Amino acid sequence: MSVKKRFIAGAICPRCAAMDRIRAWEQNGVRYRDCVACDFFEQAPIVDEAVTELETRVNREREEQRRDTLQTVKILDPGKR
Repeated sequence: MSVKKRFIAGAICPRCAAMDRIRAWEQNGVRYRDCVACDFFEQAPIVDEAVTELETRVNREREEQRRDTLQTVKILDPGKR
């Protein structure tokens, strides 16, 4: 069985800085990446844990804005038309 290797659009090689030369594939529970322009090669186990968003300045500010946002209530008079 042949493993399908795919190029990652816009990826930059961490070793030679060539763009669009990184391939990625998965095999036997391991994720692989390599560069066709140099000898860069990387492998990492595939972890099936739920990924949670890291807390950053941006998402922390969004949460604070949601709490601090004032909402205006308009009271309608049913007698006026």
